[in-house]
Amino acid sequence: MTATQPIFSTSPQNNATSNATLPRIERRETPAGVTQQLRGQWTAAGLAAPSVWAALAHDLRELKSGREASQPRWDLRQMERLDHVGAQVLWTHWGRQWPADVQADDSQRRILNAVARFGVLPVVRTEPDWRARIENFGTWLLRGADHALGLTRLMGQLLLDLLRLLRRPQDGPWRDLSGHLFRIGATALPITALVGFLIGVVLAYLISRQLLQFGADAFVVNILGVSLIRELGPLLAAILIAGRSGSSITAQIGVMRVTEELDAMRVLGIASGFRLVLPRALALALVMPLISIWTTAWSLLGGMLTADLSMNVSLVFFANALPGAVEASNLALATAKSAVFGLLIALIACHYGLRVKPNTESLGQGTTASVVTSITVVILVDALFAVLFRNVGI
Repeated sequence: MTATQPIFSTSPQNNATSNATLPRIERRETPAGVTQQLRGQWTAAGLAAPSVWAALAHDLRELKSGREASQPRWDLRQMERLDHVGAQVLWTHWGRQWPADVQADDSQRRILNAVARFGVLPVVRTEPDWRARIENFGTWLLRGADHALGLTRLMGQLLLDLLRLLRRPQDGPWRDLSGHLFRIGATALPITALVGFLIGVVLAYLISRQLLQFGADAFVVNILGVSLIRELGPLLAAILIAGRSGSSITAQIGVMRVTEELDAMRVLGIASGFRLVLPRALALALVMPLISIWTTAWSLLGGMLTADLSMNVSLVFFANALPGAVEASNLALATAKSAVFGLLIALIACHYGLRVKPNTESLGQGTTASVVTSITVVILVDALFAVLFRNVGI
């Protein structure tokens, strides 16, 4: 005499029709031993309900960890349906190997054999040991050294191209240069003006809240003038251009790699550095100081309006006190480092664009890396300028 004992029930007892189709495992006592008998529909639709899947996964874990794990007898013949999703669940539970005793019909064995042959391998996550950590660190260092070497080579090639341009200016890429000046400079004026104005408003409001406590209203001109003209204006403009134009440069050159235009240029004997890197580097080096001054002016305007509204510091007083509060050397320093920012952004963007592989995934990764690296380098170089010229204009 045999006895059938369901391991779990995943639906209400009063719904017999629905309960009969649910995927489930029943423990069956036979003279040959304990057999795990599978019933219901082991399909993607049958396993889709979260409650059904949770209950089934729980019982499979119990079978693997409990005493039933030592009884590898399975009967699949009572299943209503079995598809590749249900077969993958069983194959994964079996440890990707056949149990000692499986009773199944021919169609079920064909599905299980297909899953065994083409099924997805389980993802095993292991913590790397100290050797793997050292290897990862070494790989990271070598990759960084490779990027540094490539960027240094690109800078040397840019210097040679500049000498070539000085020797034969009539052969220079002037049309490309003018186009980049418009796209990078003129089209960036609205967004830089808006962001600069809002930064000036926020900064002036926060400063005014502190200065009003000490009755030092007039010093808002000194703080806003030095912070915006010397630091925030150039830095803010460089970050905006790095995200806006740096990514565009990388994407343009990367698409040329994907469409094999760079290969065609090399076959035709056209120097990519002279035609691609030089005009973009010159355009950014020329336009960045102008965008920096533009952004700083709008930041000061926002700060002046906020100071007038929150501290009653009139616009006339602010404009008259600004030249005395901020030395001209601060403006010269900001202009000089803006040109450096523009040159670095262009070189980094071209560097990552030229390293793009002929596939779309590499294009996306190169564009992201270009923006992140450009912003990081801009902040580091700005900190270097602040340390080297700490006694200038202060």
